[in-house]
Order: sequence, then C-alpha cells, then structure tokens
Amino acid sequence: MLEGIIRESISKSAVKALRNDGYLIANIYGKGQENIHCAFKKNDFIRAVKSKTNIIFPVKVGGKEINVVVQEYQKDPITSDLLHVDLMLVQPGVETKFLVPVKTAGSAKGLKNKGVLILSKKRVKVKCSPENLPASYELDVSNLDVGDAILVRDLPELPNVKVIEKESVAIVGVIKAK
Repeated sequence: MLEGIIRESISKSAVKALRNDGYLIANIYGKGQENIHCAFKKNDFIRAVKSKTNIIFPVKVGGKEINVVVQEYQKDPITSDLLHVDLMLVQPGVETKFLVPVKTAGSAKGLKNKGVLILSKKRVKVKCSPENLPASYELDVSNLDVGDAILVRDLPELPNVKVIEKESVAIVGVIKAK
C-alpha cells in the first residue's frame, strides 16, 4: 500500500524542500471533507499507480487508510517530471465524476486496407457512485473499416452509470493512411 506523509506547511520553501528529498506533492479532497495536504515518495507513487488494477486505490496518510482516485496531475513541460497530483476521496454512495479508461480489443479490418487505428479519447468522463464504477470500457474494433468510428453513443449502457460526453464524439476510428 502507498504510504504518504502529511505536509505541515504549504509554503513554497517547504514544497521545494520536499521535492528535493524525492517527494511528490499531493492534495486529497472530497465533497464535504477537509482537504489533506500530503506528499508521497515519487517513485513509490508511480509504481503504485502503474500496478493498480482498478481506478480506485488505497493510500495511507497520517495513520488513516483512505480510498482515492487520481483526478489530475501536473508535469514539468521540459523534463516531463511529475510535479503535483490531485487525488479525490472516494466516498461510498456519493455520485462523483470519474474518468474511465478505454481499451481496444481485436484488430480492425481497415488496417489491411491501408488504414490507421486512432484512439481519440483515452478516457471517458462518467458520473456514478464508486460501487458502480466500471474498471474500463472494452471496445471491439475488429469490424472497423477505413472511415468507420465508434462514438460515445455506441458505448455499452451500464446500470447507474451516466456518460457525460457529447454523443457525437468519436472514441476510436480508422482513418486512411497518407
């Protein structure tokens, strides 16, 4: 389990000192909850996020174990170093907006006709309670030919999960290679 420390000070100098010690600055927030200013060892955080099987994962901060989801992160524009991460507290029964990853399965038949498979949206925004949250959307692309696309409205309907995207937005498609 990923363990972090609570930041005593949120000043620039304290943040700089933590970053120099190899920490990643983080904020944990939730509806009706007090914000938690914390920090995690950068390498431990990256390892934990890459190895997680679900969108929701547990962290231990200040002796308390809480379930969180990565909401947003900031990278250095030049070095692509992770600088800051916002984690959202997952509260059972509370409807929240989540970004669910999209995965493709199969090989599109348009690839044989000089087409290229383009994944336009890597994540789809949904609104649901954590109990109904899907791990990912699995899309079968084997029937896609050149010029075909899977749109948001073509996503499988899941009970108690509402997709908050325009229905006409393409998620994955096959375009003609130049």
